[in-house]
Amino acid sequence: MSDYSKLLEMTQLIGMVQARYAYAIDDGNCADWPNFFTDDCFYKITTADNFAQNYEAGLMWMDSKGMLRDRILSLLEANVYERHSYRHILAQPIISDIEGDELDSVTSFIVARITREGPTDLFATGRYIDRYRVAGNDAKLVTRIVVLDSGHIDTLLAFPL
Repeated sequence: MSDYSKLLEMTQLIGMVQARYAYAIDDGNCADWPNFFTDDCFYKITTADNFAQNYEAGLMWMDSKGMLRDRILSLLEANVYERHSYRHILAQPIISDIEGDELDSVTSFIVARITREGPTDLFATGRYIDRYRVAGNDAKLVTRIVVLDSGHIDTLLAFPL
């Protein structure tokens, strides 16, 4: 298989995984969200300024699938917040590196926030900086760093992006 064919195949695979990821958050069962990650995963939401300065802290920081599950469980059973939903619009992923069964990609996104009794607002824009582990026809996130273009979040950042 040529390098171009491999790149095309991996771009399509990651695009399909990204689409299912967004569906799980937007329309599906958000309890499925942790299943997009490896057990030893890392997930962080940060701002573009903090990312550029290589600051470790983030708005959300989880370093295992168990922490991701706890986050979703608390959202579904314990936390009290205004009911809302998200709608993700994703760009095509850009694969930057393939090493064995892992690859790096960057995907731009726009997320709208829809409140039940209010307007639809532009909630966040940014990019996913990802490392995936590929196994057959599936890929799991090893690392996802969500880099927000703006440091301003106008409401509670409850659900993952």
